Amino acid sequence: MAQQSAFTRLAKKASTFTGRPSCFALALGIIMVWAITGPLFGFSDTWQLVINTGTTIITFLMVFLIQSTQNRDTEAMQIKLDELIRVSRRADDALLDLEELEEAELDALRARYEDMARQARDARDGRRMR
Repeated sequence: MAQQSAFTRLAKKASTFTGRPSCFALALGIIMVWAITGPLFGFSDTWQLVINTGTTIITFLMVFLIQSTQNRDTEAMQIKLDELIRVSRRADDALLDLEELEEAELDALRARYEDMARQARDARDGRRMR
């Protein structure tokens, strides 16, 4: 396997860690500690600013890590689907790079396949009625 960049390794580890119940429990614990300390700090503006700033920074950074992970997963899935299309004898090889088409072209193809699905359902329902 190819050497992964430092960002890819970080994104994978962060994604794995943040998807675990223990990370949720940690975040919940931090919020509870913050809430409990409210009376100690008189619910001051600084007390509120701490949680607002912390959550904003974490959210900002997580957006990029999540997007990176989703992009990588989507790309891998697309390659796998392309391979399945490629090895299927009856498959239309023109479908291999649909993600590169313009929206109008995708809409036209979607309509074509929805029509094919409708026709298949109608044919199936027709056979059931006999």
